[in-house]
Parts: sequence; C-alpha cells; structure tokens
Amino acid sequence: MQRNEGVQFTSSSLKIPVFSPKPSPSQTLVPQLTRTHEGVRFASSSLKIPFFSPKPSLPQALASQLARTRNSLTQLISSIVTRANGSKRSSIGSTEKSIVLCSTSMSLAGFPDATQSVMEVPQKGPSSSRQEERVLISEVLVRNKDGEELERKDLEMEALTALKACRANSALTVREVQEDVHRIIDSGYFCSCMPVAVDTRDGIRLVFQVEPNQEFHGLVCEGANVLPTKFLQDSFREAYGKVVNLKRLDEVMTSINGWYTERGLFGLVSGVELRSGGIIRLQVAEAEVNNISIRFLDRKTGEPTKGKTKPETILRQLTTKKGQVYSMIQGKRDVDTVLTMGIMEDVSIIPQPAGDTGKVDLIMNVVERPSGGFSAGGGISSGITSGPLSGLIGSFAYSHRNVFGKNQKFNISLERGQIDSIFRINYTVPWIEGDDKRTSRTIMVQNSRTPGTLVHGNEPGQSSLTIGRVTAGLEYSRPIRPKWSATVGLIFQRSGARDENGDPIIKDYFGSPVTASGKTHDNMLLLKLESVYTGSGDQGSSMFAFNMEQGIPVFPEWLFFNRVNARGRTGIEIGPARLLVSLSGGHVVGNFAPHESFAIGGTNSVRGYEEGAVGSGRSYVVGSGEVSFPVGGPVEGVIFADYGSDLGSGSTVPGMVLVFHL
Repeated sequence: MQRNEGVQFTSSSLKIPVFSPKPSPSQTLVPQLTRTHEGVRFASSSLKIPFFSPKPSLPQALASQLARTRNSLTQLISSIVTRANGSKRSSIGSTEKSIVLCSTSMSLAGFPDATQSVMEVPQKGPSSSRQEERVLISEVLVRNKDGEELERKDLEMEALTALKACRANSALTVREVQEDVHRIIDSGYFCSCMPVAVDTRDGIRLVFQVEPNQEFHGLVCEGANVLPTKFLQDSFREAYGKVVNLKRLDEVMTSINGWYTERGLFGLVSGVELRSGGIIRLQVAEAEVNNISIRFLDRKTGEPTKGKTKPETILRQLTTKKGQVYSMIQGKRDVDTVLTMGIMEDVSIIPQPAGDTGKVDLIMNVVERPSGGFSAGGGISSGITSGPLSGLIGSFAYSHRNVFGKNQKFNISLERGQIDSIFRINYTVPWIEGDDKRTSRTIMVQNSRTPGTLVHGNEPGQSSLTIGRVTAGLEYSRPIRPKWSATVGLIFQRSGARDENGDPIIKDYFGSPVTASGKTHDNMLLLKLESVYTGSGDQGSSMFAFNMEQGIPVFPEWLFFNRVNARGRTGIEIGPARLLVSLSGGHVVGNFAPHESFAIGGTNSVRGYEEGAVGSGRSYVVGSGEVSFPVGGPVEGVIFADYGSDLGSGSTVPGMVLVFHL
C-alpha cells in the first residue's frame, strides 16, 4: 500500500503519516474516459461514473482505528512517564499489569466507514511535553492475539524484521511505537497488530500482538469477461498455499489494472475480499458499450446539424459493437476507418456513462466534407516524351463522394492531349450492403486513345498511328488478410488501330498486322484476378502485386490468351538516405494483338527512354534501384539505375518489326 503524506494524525507537534486510500473504481475510470487519443477526443466536463460503489479501502479503515485510539495511547504513556519519574515505584510483585498502548486493525473487507482521517488533539503545555518523553522498554516480543507464541516462526521473524525503533533496552516515544505498528502492517502478512505494554519487575515489556492473514487456497473472480483466465492463474500461482501477503495482493491488483490499461479497455479491480478458508474474492468492473449514436456537427459553427450521410453507413464501419467492453485503442481504429471513407473532415468519439447501469454510451461526432464538385487542370502525359508540347494534356472531372448518403462514389473524367485521350466513368460501392466481408463493387466504362508508335511501324514523315480501346467492366474487391486485398472482375474490351486521319486500319506501313483477328477491331472478354499487398501504404514502403488476365473466347473470333504480371517494391533505410529496390516481370501466351504485349521503356519502366523504346515482348523483366537523400529543406536528390529486357521474346510478338535508326 502507498503512503499519503497529506493524511496525518496530529497530537501536539507529533505527525504520523499513514497509508493513502486506494482510489475507487469511479475515480480511476473517469481519467480513462477523459483521456484523449490521437484522432479521438473524449469529453471532460462534469463526467461522473456513478455505477460503482466500492467498500471503504483498507488504509481508510486503519486511519479510523488509529484516530479512535490516539487519546487513550497518549494518556497511558503519560501515566507511565509520571510513575517512572516519581519518588517511589509501586510494588507489583509477581502480578503483571497489561497496558494497551494502541490498537490498529487491518482486514480486506467489512470495515465501518472511516469518519475521520485527520485528528488533531489541542496542544496543552504539560501534555505536550510529556508526549515527547521516552519510555524505557526492556523487552520486545511478537505474539498472537491471545498472547501466545506464533506457530509459524517465519511470520514472527517477518514482524521482528519490520521493527525499526522498537528494540530491547531502548527508550521509545508514542510516535516510534506507532510507526513500527505501521511497519508490521505494511509487511503485508498480518491483518491486525496491537502493541501492549506489560509492566514487569525488569521494566516495561512491549508485546506486539498480531493476527496473521489466512493461507491462500482459492480464487473467485467476478465480472471479468475479457480478462484471460490464464492471466489470473499466472498472477496467483506462486501465492497458492502461502499466507496471503497484502503487498503482493496489491501488486496483483495493479497488474490486472495494467492489463486493461495497456489494451485501452475500460476495466479495473473494484473490490477484493478474503473469505474463510483462504478464498480470495476478486471483483472486476468492466464498462460495456450500451449504445452508439452519430451526431453531425456543422463545419463552421460546430453546432449539431442534420447530416447527409445515413447513420447506418457510418455505424457499419465500426468494429466496436454494443455489449463489448469499450477499448480506446479500438475506438481509435474506428475513427481512422471512418476518416478513410473520404467523406468526413473530422471524427471524434466521446464516451459517457449510461446512467447507473455500469455501461457507457458512445457518441461519435462527425463533420462532413462537401459531397462533390468539379475540377479542371493540366499536365504532361508520362507516355509521351518525344517533344516539349506533344505530351501536354488538359483534364476535367466531376466527382461525388457520397451518393444517396451511402458513401458510394461516382466519378466522370476527361483527359485530352494532342495525341492521347481518355474518357472514364466509374461508380463504386465501397461496401456492398448485406455483405459482412467488406466487399466493394466497381462499374467502369472507359474510352481511351494512346500512341502505338513504338509497337508498329509508321510511314516516315507521317504522324503516329493510335490504338483505341473501349472498355467496360465489373470488379469486386475485398480484404483477405491484414494488408492484403483481392480483386476479381469481368471486363469487355474492343480495341483497334487508326491512322493519322482517324480511319481504322488492319496493317501498318510495313504490312504487319495491327490486330490479332485480322479485322479492324479485336474483341475480348477478360477474367481478371489480382492480389495486392500494400504494407504501410507510405511512399517507399513494401508493396507486392500479382495480376492475371484470362481471355475468354465467347465467340470464335474473340481473343484467347493468358497474361500474368507481378511487381514488387521495398525500401531500406541507410542512415539519412533510403534505398528503394523494385522488380517486375510478366509473360503472355495465346492469341493477342501486338499492342497487348509488354512494352519496356518509359517513366514507369526504364527511365530515360520513351514508352516502349527499349523493346516489346511476350515476356519481360525490369529491375530498378534508387537512392534518395536530403539535400536541403524540401529538396531531395536521387541516384537511380534501371534495367529492362524482353528476355528474347520480342521476335515472337505478332507483326513486330525491328527498325534500326542510323
């Protein structure tokens, strides 16, 4: 038990520090409820937890007992000093007279309420001087409450070892005796200690009458729904069959409370009682979630307002459920999850007591972002590097983040350049209603046009031919493991080549086919399978992705092929610098158009070359290594080396023509 220097018993100038009372469960849970985690705010105004009613703590009971015996102790010591200083000593003979110096008791339960923790005796001249006078003690013994020797000598030695001032042939004051009483109790092995002075022929014999605690033979734990049984067994295993030590018991209670604190759980030991037969009854209080509600706040005023998002859309994102013991760590994860929906500007959780039920109500405050809007911009296409203006593109987009108030996403965008263009419509349901695996669904329609210069030959001096693709598909994605996700989809694609006038063609300048079917367009139905590991998601963190596309020949002229592709990346810290290593590779078999082969070169492949300038093949491998290091402020330097190869498969691409420039 810990001391509390602010609790004192005062008699004249005598001050005796005693043990501090153990905080009640409500006093302990209130700071937990008002703690603030990163991203989670907890209310702190007039928060009360009235659902625990702990019994008076052990030190409070001890304080009450000491307060009630302080007057008699002072009077008796004063009478002993008076007789010792008198001219004649009374003859006692063989009869021994017991004088009670003080009586203190300490047990695990059942004390009356401590009515006074601080007692002040008015200082008077004569009594004040007598209280500080010393009494010569000829002998110091430890006995049981009946005055007999203790059966267990190890406990007697524990009590004698705890004594500091009380020694044979020593002159003691009231304060020193009382402090040694505290030391015996503080050893943890005794539930009561009563110092008794016996006047004998040889002087005053000081006897500490103690009552040892019971031996521990069993444990009953109530209210611990999430506390592991093994944790309790391990905590009490060494104490089995031994005398209960209150200090050790206090350490176990602290350990149990620490288990809850480490996991951010609202729980603690609310009571402990030693029953007959050596059975310890442990009461644990766990604050379960009673109800979870959503409160929308205005972005400008912070006042409650009506939200556009359906509350059930937010509630289904939470892992905290009704009936669970509330965890602040789990609450922090729930806040992060709601923020990743992309429709909230701020999110916070406020726990509040649910009346006198011993549970908590959770209020989630959310501030919504604007649902949608238009945007426009410009940039440089990464696929075109032959001229300063040829890759210049402009963009226009409209997006809505919260369609129907269900966090569904709708995007429509257009990017247009001098050569390439892309028009895309996406509609995404991040979490399909009624699904418990967090499966998302995306419907996609896209029309794109990209240059095909480096795959097909072109007439010298003429503008590049382009590859047009019209794509429509349906994809389903879901998390399969922490940091892992999987996607399956069915995609229809119609692709073909056009010349500089926009007319469809089936052969390039060198007479090589530009489609696999020999027609102006190739049709294909692709079954897509993909698995992605994202690591931490930060730039430079580890990443791995595996993708497979299988062409399904619904009609005889539709393409039938299989394409696999894998890529990985990892970063390594080297002092202030970072090494980033990446590797990718793939292979395709079957009947496919030349523009569906793997192009090597470009900003996402081998840097320093135009898109596909290194080669194009059925197989490929590309490796990259770069070291980035700070230069000063926001400026960062990078040294990189890239390598790419078609593994000798370039000549197997249908219609592939090698053109050498001298």
